[in-house]
Amino acid sequence: MALPRPLARLFGPRILKRWIPTSLFGRSLLIIILPIAIMQLAVTWVFFTAHEDTVTSRLSEGLAGEISAIVSAYKDNPAGLADLAGKAQTTFELSVVLKPEDLPAIDRRNPFRSIDRSLDKALHDHLNEPFWFDTTRYPAQVPIWVKVDGGVLAFIAPKDRAIATQGNIFILYLAGATLILTAVAVAFIRNQVRAIERLAAAAETFGKGGDVSGFKPHGAREVRQAAEAFLTMRANIQRLMASVSHDLRTPLTRLKLELALKEPSERNEGMKRDLAEMEHMIDEYLDFARGAGGEAVEPARLMEIIDGVAQGARRAGADVATSGDHTVVAPVRRNGLTRALANLTYNAAAHASQVEISLSVEDGFVLVTVDDNGPGIDPERYDEAFKPFTRLDEARNQNEKGVGLGLAIARDVARSHGGDVTLGVSPLGGLRAVVRLPA
Repeated sequence: MALPRPLARLFGPRILKRWIPTSLFGRSLLIIILPIAIMQLAVTWVFFTAHEDTVTSRLSEGLAGEISAIVSAYKDNPAGLADLAGKAQTTFELSVVLKPEDLPAIDRRNPFRSIDRSLDKALHDHLNEPFWFDTTRYPAQVPIWVKVDGGVLAFIAPKDRAIATQGNIFILYLAGATLILTAVAVAFIRNQVRAIERLAAAAETFGKGGDVSGFKPHGAREVRQAAEAFLTMRANIQRLMASVSHDLRTPLTRLKLELALKEPSERNEGMKRDLAEMEHMIDEYLDFARGAGGEAVEPARLMEIIDGVAQGARRAGADVATSGDHTVVAPVRRNGLTRALANLTYNAAAHASQVEISLSVEDGFVLVTVDDNGPGIDPERYDEAFKPFTRLDEARNQNEKGVGLGLAIARDVARSHGGDVTLGVSPLGGLRAVVRLPA
């Protein structure tokens, strides 16, 4: 049965998802805390609606019976009030005095309070005289007045004679037990979640090309199984990469050797170009799959890397200018960053007649900017340009030897350093690629 629309808005699945924690730690804690809270509410309700009412009713009955006996004794012998008051104080802990007054006009009884209901019923059952009481004026006492000849008998009874006062202590004990159970639950859940967090961190590090050789499975059985599966996958990927590299390069090398031994011809030159393109495509596939590899992070002067990339592009016939502070040093994987900047530079040079590479430092980050005066890319397609194997429109197609991995490799390398690559409009009129790295 579907909920009415107003209730669906308040208790629908979308609203519940907003309130449910997103982390495994939060959800595990909720699984433990929520049942405990429900149990405590149920126990507290049962205690205060059943046990407390019963105890309060019995206490009120006893107090009303004692007051009724004293009133009867006073009626039988009004002159013996002093002696009667002394016995009431000694025996029942009740203070009794005769006041030449009438009952208060203001009725302070609250029918919604358990003590008021119980005491009112008990006094009605035991007394035939009018009476008045107030359970709210004093924190530890209850004044009860009974109408008699000549005034009223004013009783002052301890509050614990009329009401069960152990409820607060019960709640205190319950809250203390809850805090202890919650602390134990947090400690155990935190220990289990930590194993999953380490597995996630190892997977992220491996995905960025980092070294996870120190990672070892630990935690619960299921978490260890997942960690062992991750290590097996990692070993298989590394073995596959090595096999692919060897298996593909070996026949290419043989073909290149055979072509080199043949007499020069137009057909042979075309086959050499095909082999060079195949080799370049294989290099891009392997670079993308391997990411930053196992290369260590070391401090490096970034302008030296930029100048090296620019010189390589100039040898290929590109017009590349560089600018920046030669003293800027950042922790990077030199080969990985060189490959990323080379991809961006060669991609720019393939579509433009002018390329500029600049280095700057901003808000604790190093920015390497590659600008060109080519046709650029539609801003709506910036995200699409980073997708592997994506080739854009003819106005800005990938280089002739590429397979659409240049930008994907550059972003993968930048993110492995904790940074990113973004695209924008260049002041030169073409495309701007910004590599953002932690300083």
